[in-house]
Amino acid sequence: MNAPHRRDRTRPAELLGISAILAAGVGVIVFFGVRDLGVAAVWAGVAFIVIVVVLAMLVLASNPDAGRGTGDKKDDGTRMH
Repeated sequence: MNAPHRRDRTRPAELLGISAILAAGVGVIVFFGVRDLGVAAVWAGVAFIVIVVVLAMLVLASNPDAGRGTGDKKDDGTRMH
């Protein structure tokens, strides 16, 4: 069995990092709009969760095998069940 490449192992951390940066931006924008740190923190948390889910769905849509295990394949390229 082949070990996953470094790029494949760091992808989840990259998605979380991108989500955190975008959520922080949402939090800053909301904070400047309402001047309430609690409301800004709630919006940043909600934005983080939404962004993580959207990015995960985009990754799965672009590479359907990303969510599956490394299962064995037949010689003709189809999965064995």
